[in-house]
Amino acid sequence: MNTFHRIFSVSFTALAVMILMAPIAFAYVASSSSYRVQSDSINVGGVISTSTSYTAEDTIGESGVGTSSSASYNIKAGYQQMQEVYIAVTAPGNISLAPNIPSNGGGISNGQSVWTVTTDNSAGYSVNIRASGTPALVSGANSFTDYVPSGADPDLTFTTPVGTSRFGFSPEGADIVQKYLNNGAICNAGAINDINTCWAPLLTTSDTITQRNTPNHPSGTVTTVRFRAESESTNIQAAGSYTATATLTILPN
Repeated sequence: MNTFHRIFSVSFTALAVMILMAPIAFAYVASSSSYRVQSDSINVGGVISTSTSYTAEDTIGESGVGTSSSASYNIKAGYQQMQEVYIAVTAPGNISLAPNIPSNGGGISNGQSVWTVTTDNSAGYSVNIRASGTPALVSGANSFTDYVPSGADPDLTFTTPVGTSRFGFSPEGADIVQKYLNNGAICNAGAINDINTCWAPLLTTSDTITQRNTPNHPSGTVTTVRFRAESESTNIQAAGSYTATATLTILPN
Protein backbone atom coordinates (compact mmCIF):
# COMPACT_ATOMS: atom_id res chain seq x y z
CA MET A 1 0.00 0.00 0.00
CA ASN A 2 1.25 3.46 -0.82
CA THR A 3 1.85 5.08 2.55
CA PHE A 4 0.96 8.46 1.08
CA HIS A 5 -2.64 7.24 0.88
CA ARG A 6 -2.95 5.51 4.22
CA ILE A 7 -5.23 6.91 6.87
CA PHE A 8 -3.83 7.74 10.28
CA SER A 9 -5.74 8.47 13.46
CA VAL A 10 -4.96 11.36 15.74
CA SER A 11 -5.82 10.24 19.26
CA PHE A 12 -5.26 11.25 22.86
CA THR A 13 -5.05 7.72 24.14
CA ALA A 14 -2.67 8.75 26.91
CA LEU A 15 -4.29 11.89 28.28
CA ALA A 16 -2.99 12.10 31.84
CA VAL A 17 -4.75 14.25 34.38
CA MET A 18 -2.73 15.02 37.48
CA ILE A 19 -4.20 16.97 40.38
CA LEU A 20 -1.47 18.57 42.46
CA MET A 21 -2.51 19.91 45.83
CA ALA A 22 0.09 22.49 46.76
CA PRO A 23 0.18 24.11 50.21
CA ILE A 24 -3.09 25.97 50.60
CA ALA A 25 -2.98 29.76 50.66
CA PHE A 26 -5.75 30.83 53.01
CA ALA A 27 -7.56 34.12 52.80
CA TYR A 28 -6.72 36.77 55.38
CA VAL A 29 -8.62 39.63 57.01
CA ALA A 30 -5.81 42.16 57.40
CA SER A 31 -2.28 42.65 56.13
CA SER A 32 0.65 44.99 55.67
CA SER A 33 4.03 44.71 53.98
CA SER A 34 5.28 42.64 56.93
CA TYR A 35 2.31 40.58 58.25
CA ARG A 36 -0.99 38.87 57.52
CA VAL A 37 -3.82 38.24 59.99
CA GLN A 38 -5.60 35.09 58.87
CA SER A 39 -8.67 35.59 61.07
CA ASP A 40 -9.86 37.73 63.94
CA SER A 41 -12.30 37.51 66.82
CA ILE A 42 -14.75 39.94 68.45
CA ASN A 43 -14.60 39.67 72.26
CA VAL A 44 -13.85 41.60 75.44
CA GLY A 45 -10.34 40.42 76.11
CA GLY A 46 -7.65 37.78 75.79
CA VAL A 47 -3.95 37.20 76.32
CA ILE A 48 -1.03 35.21 74.95
CA SER A 49 0.94 33.27 77.57
CA THR A 50 4.28 31.63 76.89
CA SER A 51 7.04 29.65 78.52
CA THR A 52 10.08 27.77 77.21
CA SER A 53 7.88 24.83 76.24
CA TYR A 54 4.42 26.17 75.31
CA THR A 55 2.33 29.04 73.97
CA ALA A 56 -1.30 29.54 75.05
CA GLU A 57 -3.74 31.96 73.43
CA ASP A 58 -7.15 32.61 74.98
CA THR A 59 -10.16 34.85 74.56
CA ILE A 60 -12.80 36.20 76.94
CA GLY A 61 -16.47 36.80 76.29
CA GLU A 62 -16.88 35.23 72.88
CA SER A 63 -20.32 33.85 71.97
CA GLY A 64 -21.86 31.85 69.16
CA VAL A 65 -19.21 29.15 69.10
CA GLY A 66 -19.47 25.55 67.90
CA THR A 67 -19.94 23.59 64.70
CA SER A 68 -23.04 23.70 62.52
CA SER A 69 -23.65 21.81 59.29
CA SER A 70 -26.17 20.85 56.63
CA ALA A 71 -26.08 18.94 53.37
CA SER A 72 -24.39 21.87 51.63
CA TYR A 73 -22.24 23.69 54.22
CA ASN A 74 -20.14 23.47 57.40
CA ILE A 75 -19.71 26.36 59.83
CA LYS A 76 -17.03 26.21 62.50
CA ALA A 77 -17.57 29.21 64.76
CA GLY A 78 -15.42 30.37 67.64
CA TYR A 79 -11.94 31.47 68.46
CA GLN A 80 -9.32 29.85 66.22
CA GLN A 81 -11.59 27.19 64.79
CA MET A 82 -9.71 25.26 62.09
CA GLN A 83 -10.15 26.70 58.63
CA GLU A 84 -10.36 24.07 55.89
CA VAL A 85 -10.51 24.51 52.13
CA TYR A 86 -12.40 22.11 49.87
CA ILE A 87 -11.44 21.71 46.22
CA ALA A 88 -12.57 18.99 43.83
CA VAL A 89 -12.42 18.29 40.11
CA THR A 90 -14.22 15.83 37.86
CA ALA A 91 -11.53 13.87 36.02
CA PRO A 92 -11.70 14.12 32.22
CA GLY A 93 -11.12 10.85 30.43
CA ASN A 94 -8.96 10.02 27.43
CA ILE A 95 -10.20 11.54 24.19
CA SER A 96 -9.78 10.70 20.53
CA LEU A 97 -9.69 13.35 17.83
CA ALA A 98 -11.95 12.77 14.84
CA PRO A 99 -12.20 12.24 11.96
CA ASN A 100 -9.06 10.47 10.81
CA ILE A 101 -6.87 12.62 8.57
CA PRO A 102 -5.59 11.26 5.22
CA SER A 103 -1.82 11.17 4.95
CA ASN A 104 -2.12 12.88 1.57
CA GLY A 105 -4.68 15.63 0.98
CA GLY A 106 -4.89 17.14 4.44
CA GLY A 107 -7.76 17.51 6.87
CA ILE A 108 -8.84 18.65 10.32
CA SER A 109 -9.38 16.47 13.40
CA ASN A 110 -11.06 17.76 16.57
CA GLY A 111 -11.69 16.61 20.12
CA GLN A 112 -12.52 18.10 23.50
CA SER A 113 -12.05 17.51 27.20
CA VAL A 114 -14.48 18.77 29.87
CA TRP A 115 -14.16 19.03 33.65
CA THR A 116 -15.74 20.86 36.60
CA VAL A 117 -13.78 22.46 39.45
CA THR A 118 -15.57 23.15 42.74
CA THR A 119 -14.07 24.97 45.71
CA ASP A 120 -15.18 26.85 48.82
CA ASN A 121 -11.82 28.62 49.05
CA SER A 122 -12.56 32.33 49.48
CA ALA A 123 -9.59 33.14 47.20
CA GLY A 124 -10.78 30.81 44.43
CA TYR A 125 -8.65 28.50 42.28
CA SER A 126 -6.55 28.26 39.12
CA VAL A 127 -5.93 25.60 36.45
CA ASN A 128 -2.69 25.16 34.49
CA ILE A 129 -2.12 22.92 31.47
CA ARG A 130 1.11 21.62 29.96
CA ALA A 131 2.37 18.98 27.53
CA SER A 132 4.65 16.09 28.46
CA GLY A 133 6.96 16.69 25.50
CA THR A 134 7.84 18.87 22.52
CA PRO A 135 6.27 18.56 20.01
CA ALA A 136 3.14 17.58 21.90
CA LEU A 137 1.48 15.40 19.24
CA VAL A 138 3.75 12.60 18.05
CA SER A 139 3.87 9.18 16.43
CA GLY A 140 7.35 7.74 16.88
CA ALA A 141 9.77 10.08 15.10
CA ASN A 142 6.92 11.90 13.32
CA SER A 143 4.91 14.78 14.72
CA PHE A 144 2.54 17.67 14.17
CA THR A 145 4.15 21.06 14.69
CA ASP A 146 3.08 22.82 17.90
CA TYR A 147 0.76 25.66 16.98
CA VAL A 148 2.56 28.97 16.28
CA PRO A 149 0.43 32.11 16.88
CA SER A 150 1.01 35.07 14.59
CA GLY A 151 1.93 37.28 17.56
CA ALA A 152 2.37 37.27 21.33
CA ASP A 153 -1.30 36.41 21.95
CA PRO A 154 -3.32 33.37 20.84
CA ASP A 155 -4.81 33.46 17.32
CA LEU A 156 -8.53 34.15 17.03
CA THR A 157 -8.82 31.46 14.34
CA PHE A 158 -6.81 28.29 13.77
CA THR A 159 -4.50 28.68 10.76
CA THR A 160 -2.09 26.23 9.14
CA PRO A 161 0.49 27.47 6.60
CA VAL A 162 0.80 25.79 3.22
CA GLY A 163 2.67 22.49 3.30
CA THR A 164 2.61 22.10 7.10
CA SER A 165 0.66 20.50 9.93
CA ARG A 166 -0.21 21.99 13.32
CA PHE A 167 -1.65 21.01 16.69
CA GLY A 168 -3.11 23.38 19.30
CA PHE A 169 -5.84 23.96 21.88
CA SER A 170 -8.53 26.50 22.81
CA PRO A 171 -10.16 26.76 26.29
CA GLU A 172 -13.73 27.83 27.10
CA GLY A 173 -15.60 28.54 30.32
CA ALA A 174 -16.78 31.18 32.76
CA ASP A 175 -13.39 31.36 34.51
CA ILE A 176 -11.12 31.55 31.43
CA VAL A 177 -8.25 34.02 31.87
CA GLN A 178 -8.08 37.23 29.83
CA LYS A 179 -5.46 35.78 27.47
CA TYR A 180 -8.10 33.50 25.95
CA LEU A 181 -10.91 36.05 25.73
CA ASN A 182 -11.50 38.15 22.61
CA ASN A 183 -13.30 41.22 21.31
CA GLY A 184 -14.39 39.63 18.05
CA ALA A 185 -11.17 40.54 16.27
CA ILE A 186 -8.20 39.70 18.50
CA CYS A 187 -7.49 37.64 21.60
CA ASN A 188 -6.37 38.96 24.99
CA ALA A 189 -8.90 41.76 24.53
CA GLY A 190 -12.59 42.16 25.30
CA ALA A 191 -14.72 39.64 27.19
CA ILE A 192 -16.04 37.22 24.54
CA ASN A 193 -15.48 33.50 25.17
CA ASP A 194 -17.08 31.79 22.18
CA ILE A 195 -16.19 28.34 20.86
CA ASN A 196 -13.19 27.56 18.65
CA THR A 197 -11.45 30.88 19.24
CA CYS A 198 -8.09 31.94 20.68
CA TRP A 199 -5.80 29.03 19.73
CA ALA A 200 -2.42 28.40 21.34
CA PRO A 201 0.24 25.67 21.44
CA LEU A 202 0.31 22.96 24.09
CA LEU A 203 3.82 23.40 25.49
CA THR A 204 5.86 21.85 28.29
CA THR A 205 5.73 25.11 30.24
CA SER A 206 2.61 25.51 32.41
CA ASP A 207 -0.05 27.76 30.91
CA THR A 208 -2.76 29.17 33.20
CA ILE A 209 -6.09 28.79 31.40
CA THR A 210 -8.67 29.37 34.16
CA GLN A 211 -8.64 31.43 37.32
CA ARG A 212 -11.17 32.92 39.72
CA ASN A 213 -10.79 34.84 42.97
CA THR A 214 -14.02 33.78 44.69
CA PRO A 215 -15.54 30.45 45.80
CA ASN A 216 -17.92 28.58 43.46
CA HIS A 217 -19.21 25.93 45.86
CA PRO A 218 -21.51 24.04 45.52
CA SER A 219 -22.27 24.47 41.79
CA GLY A 220 -18.66 24.52 40.49
CA THR A 221 -17.43 25.83 37.12
CA VAL A 222 -17.23 23.87 33.87
CA THR A 223 -14.19 24.26 31.61
CA THR A 224 -13.90 22.84 28.10
CA VAL A 225 -10.61 22.54 26.23
CA ARG A 226 -10.84 21.91 22.49
CA PHE A 227 -7.90 20.25 20.74
CA ARG A 228 -7.28 20.43 17.01
CA ALA A 229 -4.84 18.79 14.61
CA GLU A 230 -4.71 19.99 11.02
CA SER A 231 -2.70 18.90 8.01
CA GLU A 232 -2.81 21.46 5.18
CA SER A 233 -4.05 20.11 1.84
CA THR A 234 -0.61 20.09 0.16
CA ASN A 235 1.17 18.59 3.18
CA ILE A 236 2.15 14.92 3.25
CA GLN A 237 1.97 13.69 6.84
CA ALA A 238 3.54 10.36 7.75
CA ALA A 239 0.94 7.73 8.57
CA GLY A 240 0.58 6.61 12.18
CA SER A 241 -1.39 6.89 15.40
CA TYR A 242 -0.43 10.22 16.93
CA THR A 243 -0.75 10.75 20.68
CA ALA A 244 -0.24 13.60 23.13
CA THR A 245 -0.22 13.74 26.93
CA ALA A 246 -1.56 16.79 28.73
CA THR A 247 -1.29 17.45 32.47
CA LEU A 248 -3.76 19.62 34.37
CA THR A 249 -2.76 21.20 37.66
CA ILE A 250 -5.63 22.47 39.83
CA LEU A 251 -4.65 24.66 42.77
CA PRO A 252 -6.42 26.80 45.37
CA ASN A 253 -5.28 30.42 45.16
